[in-house]
Amino acid sequence: MAVVIRLARHGAKKRPYYHIVVMDSRSARDSGNVLETIGKYNPMVAKDHADRIKLDADKAKAWMSKGAKPSDRVYKFLANAGIVAAKPHPTQTKKDKPSEKTLMKIKDKETKLAKIAEAKAAAKAETEKPAEVEAPVETPAEQPAETPAEVAAE
Repeated sequence: MAVVIRLARHGAKKRPYYHIVVMDSRSARDSGNVLETIGKYNPMVAKDHADRIKLDADKAKAWMSKGAKPSDRVYKFLANAGIVAAKPHPTQTKKDKPSEKTLMKIKDKETKLAKIAEAKAAAKAETEKPAEVEAPVETPAEQPAETPAEVAAE
């Protein structure tokens, strides 16, 4: 007989309350063919509340040593209680990342946009560049001639 540790639902409509039970895997969830009740789970209570999960760790260890397999949810409860090791989270596959071809297209588009931006910046710099105005250089020919009074004063 395959024995499992799983949840059996009790409680009213839309007010669930579960018993953590050990039973034959071929039995229905709420059939009543329970070998032993080893705890209770109340999902209506806050996650950090002490009454959310009540579990008899010694009974759980004893049944697991006899070959009982916990369901996924009960396994999480046991892992949180430190009875079993937590299952590792699966790593994400590469399917969430873009393909090499798409990456190449993105890279090409970025380089084209960078070249266009550089060209626009260069054109803008040339149009905004003020024309260089050269200061007139005085040549000796353009200097005013000395007046006769200045010459006499010397």
